[in-house]
Amino acid sequence: MDSKNWIFLSMNKLIVFIVFILNICTNIVANPNLQARTGILVDYHSDKILFELDPDAQIYPASMTKIMTSIIAFDLIKNNKLSLDDMFSVSENAWRLSQAGYSSMFIMINDQVSVEDLLKGIIIASGNDACVALAEGIAGSEENFADMMNEKAGEIGMTSTNFTNASGINDPDNVSTARDIALMSKYLIKNYPIFYEIFAEKDFTWDRTGGEPIKQGNRNPLLYKNVGVDGVKTGYLAVEKYSLASSMKKKDRRLIAVASGFNTKNLRSSESLKLLNWGFRNTNTFEISKKDETTFELDTWLGTKNKIKATTKEDFYVTINKKDITHLNVLLDYSGPISAPIDKGTKIAKIIVTKKNEIIKELPLYAAEDLKKVNFFKSLLTSLNYLIWGDV
Repeated sequence: MDSKNWIFLSMNKLIVFIVFILNICTNIVANPNLQARTGILVDYHSDKILFELDPDAQIYPASMTKIMTSIIAFDLIKNNKLSLDDMFSVSENAWRLSQAGYSSMFIMINDQVSVEDLLKGIIIASGNDACVALAEGIAGSEENFADMMNEKAGEIGMTSTNFTNASGINDPDNVSTARDIALMSKYLIKNYPIFYEIFAEKDFTWDRTGGEPIKQGNRNPLLYKNVGVDGVKTGYLAVEKYSLASSMKKKDRRLIAVASGFNTKNLRSSESLKLLNWGFRNTNTFEISKKDETTFELDTWLGTKNKIKATTKEDFYVTINKKDITHLNVLLDYSGPISAPIDKGTKIAKIIVTKKNEIIKELPLYAAEDLKKVNFFKSLLTSLNYLIWGDV
């Protein structure tokens, strides 16, 4: 074969190979190819959905149900209707779950157990017996407690969820979705940041009655990898397979992933971590404004000051693909200078956030302070100065 032809063919093969590799890389960036039945990845601050795989498919949440069980207790503690030191008596109903092969805290009949220990038994050891003891102690029965759970789910916006028990063990009517579990996880992290720290604890020792203390490790496998994961909760049912709600924080950014239908424990761990890392690797979140904290200075006319501070009434973050960062623009839009007097709380401008000339969000800006008008003589002098020199 002619050497030129050989080189030409070799180059063609090389080009095909490079194109093949680039296609693979593009697919990796575009899609994490999650090996689960359903899943979702959400940015905590912006609520931007970064990835979804049939996120509204009905699932049996299994022990992820315990997130809501904990929320009910945290809510009562926050409102001074319950204390971590309160003691609940363990019923036979609760004790039987520790004898039935389910994950347990191993409490005994008539044990007096503090709310704090029960919560750690639920969150860290995933104890189904602790769930029942807590539910009965709070609401009198697990059925009544489930009503409280469903009421809270409605408040959070979990439109596709129905809780029938506190533990998530086998019940065909205890259902949810990956999207709802993500909503619930964000609510937990946002509203109970101190209590949420329990979800990151790696072990819990229960000084049980009638035996040696039992030390159990947290069921969340990602906590042990030291990659920034600090929650949330695993789940397993034979009919649902393995599931995991997880959250990873890097610096000031947090992502929440929920997926269900993993065939093995190892896949639950590796695929959830892959999904979280994919989100951090391919996207960025930017803080545009924090309610009553981020201030913008606007020019004023005939005011006692030349500038007035303005703020938004909501937090706003924007999440975009890293490749689109250069196309992100934040504009301050107002007709200025703004004439005094200006009352605090008056809408005086807006922020416009765009990407590739497409408006992502318009945020109204409100005066963060009162601004009085200058007296008549100074006002007259300023106006004359402007007429003569064109400058205020």
